[in-house]
Amino acid sequence: MKYTTQMDAARKGIITAEMKTVAVKEQMVPEDLRNLIAQGLVIIPANRNHKSLDPEGVGQGLRTKINVNLGISKDCCNVDLELEKAKLALALKAEAIMDLSCYGKTSEFRRKLVEMSPAMIGTVPVYDAVGYYDKDLKEISVDEFFKVVEKHAEDGVDFMTIHAGLNRATAEKVKTGNRLTNIVSRGGSLLFTWMELNNRENPFYEYFDRLLDICVEYDITLSLGDGCRPGSLHDSTDACQVEELIVLGELTKKAWARNVQVMIEGPGHMALNEIKGNMMLEKRLCHGAPFYVLGPLVTDIAPGYDHITSAIGGAIAASSGADFLCYVTPAEHLRLPTLEDMKEGIIAARIAAHAADIAKGIPGARKWDDEMSRARVNLDWEKMFELAIDPEKAIAYRKSSQPEEDDTCTMCGKMCAVRNMNRVLKRKDR
Repeated sequence: MKYTTQMDAARKGIITAEMKTVAVKEQMVPEDLRNLIAQGLVIIPANRNHKSLDPEGVGQGLRTKINVNLGISKDCCNVDLELEKAKLALALKAEAIMDLSCYGKTSEFRRKLVEMSPAMIGTVPVYDAVGYYDKDLKEISVDEFFKVVEKHAEDGVDFMTIHAGLNRATAEKVKTGNRLTNIVSRGGSLLFTWMELNNRENPFYEYFDRLLDICVEYDITLSLGDGCRPGSLHDSTDACQVEELIVLGELTKKAWARNVQVMIEGPGHMALNEIKGNMMLEKRLCHGAPFYVLGPLVTDIAPGYDHITSAIGGAIAASSGADFLCYVTPAEHLRLPTLEDMKEGIIAARIAAHAADIAKGIPGARKWDDEMSRARVNLDWEKMFELAIDPEKAIAYRKSSQPEEDDTCTMCGKMCAVRNMNRVLKRKDR
């Protein structure tokens, strides 16, 4: 039986090769996974042209996934460095890479990325449109926007961020509201500006069916972007954000009617006590579609440490229903991240995702921690390094300060509680 998308297959009762792979990774019964995909509660972003893909699932009951952003820009147009970042992201087990390139030979870079990456690849076509056509934003036509979307699909991109929910009604709330930071989404601001300059509706909202045609042809997953995500604690959960979320819920139903997979993007900056409510709001308004969040960053005052503010918010968000975390690096708000910045951001996001998976009771999540605890009680340093989320750093710390006793560390030495308890209990066992 033929099918067009993973959702179409699921609704026809077909368990695809991608579903079988994901079911094994998630320790799930394939039929249960198929049923969740049919309902739109789980997605498997898998463009038919992405031949190197090792598919992953995102959504209800699955491990929390993380995404890494990279890409070439006019100020930092080093293709080789961005490819090195992609290799690092893969080595550190990121499940997704978003190419946010907006300058230079973007198509060539994107094709290289798709060819080399077993991780799913995402893009934001509107970024590329501005750089690709090299003309004033006002002059870019609706057809030109869609040609870029088609090109990304043809190149093998698995999911695309499209800010279709920022329509003219939502944009009006931005202008009349009490926002401190207005629109901080790059894609959202570009489309807002295009609408204002041309006195026209958002083309991706107005011609949403045209977008769905492309998604069906290549099996693209729509990542419906949050153009009104809060860029400060002051702006969180305001009328603009909620209005856009309502529109995204309506667009989700339209996409599902065409068997197009959807995930919803979310905040942003948000106080700790608002996170759980926001996750519940998204799931309700968007009918349980997987939720992809940037952070949330739980305070605005930590430039240079925003991987930490993001990890705090990400752990709470994922334990409260978010399914996919976009990493944030220490360079957030300051500059393009280096390789080291990327590593710190990825590790912080993976810690947040894993902590949330333990809280959600994801199968196998706690097993990793139990194995580490066994290694610690046995003072098995090699096993501890093997199990560490960042073995390289753990080994370097250990080597930098050598203890008098090999089975301890330099913090406690002979007073090591684990060492002494082992000795006492072993003597009692005799």
